[in-house]
Amino acid sequence: MTYKNLLVQLDSTKACEKRVAAALELADRFDAHLVGLYVSPELSVPAFIEAHLSEELRRVQVEMRRERVEAVITRFEEAAQRFGRTVESRRASAFIDDIPDVLALHGRYSDLVILGQHDPEDEESLPPSVVEQALLGLGRPALLIPYIGAPENFGSQIMLAWDASREAARAVTDALPFMRRAELVRIISVNPKRGIFGHGETPGSDVALSLARHGVKAEVQHVVTDELEVADVLLSRAADYGTNLIVLGAYAHSRLRDLILGGVTRTLLRHMTVPLLMTH
Repeated sequence: MTYKNLLVQLDSTKACEKRVAAALELADRFDAHLVGLYVSPELSVPAFIEAHLSEELRRVQVEMRRERVEAVITRFEEAAQRFGRTVESRRASAFIDDIPDVLALHGRYSDLVILGQHDPEDEESLPPSVVEQALLGLGRPALLIPYIGAPENFGSQIMLAWDASREAARAVTDALPFMRRAELVRIISVNPKRGIFGHGETPGSDVALSLARHGVKAEVQHVVTDELEVADVLLSRAADYGTNLIVLGAYAHSRLRDLILGGVTRTLLRHMTVPLLMTH
């Protein structure tokens, strides 16, 4: 298994250039076809205001949006030319609430979908809910690039957050192209439960053995704590070990519980400093 079809989210944020650079590097690394998709948010105007907008004003707004999209597409294609790769550009538009569905629709034909982290300091950054909902609907692995950009040669030091869930198992398979090339994969289980209805008699050992059969060098670590949240443990260990890619299953608990409590997934999405590869 490898990645032969990649899709990267394009937008007007400051972080887009760094996201495109990471996507082009991956396309080169895996000799993959790369699609750049810009989903432009439709202007939502209350009916009582829209009734007073002139046709000329509407035309100007549409033209400004078109020019913004084309400028981003042009920069994407020029970056690809400098990288020596041929890419495909796509354009779409949708109301904010529908953007996750559009991203998911296009992403389902890709082996890996590259999305951007929400930047609270950038007014062009889409709400964090857009990425979260896209993750739920993709049916494909998503690679989240921090708005600060991806470190050089990311994927050489991988942390696998292992909780023996269905989502984690799928994430392992989806991340194999990265793991086979990695120098080391650290399998981290936080507060693991032993036994057949938990993580196994030796938590993490089964998945480590499975990875070894794929030629992956892996080591297993257990962290037991009642003072730190799981996400905080993962972020702390990632910093300690120089991790440059975290792999995990997204939304292992119910969606309602995650909305109420925050959840490991949502915390990592907000505070990530290295790329996350996630599968739901």
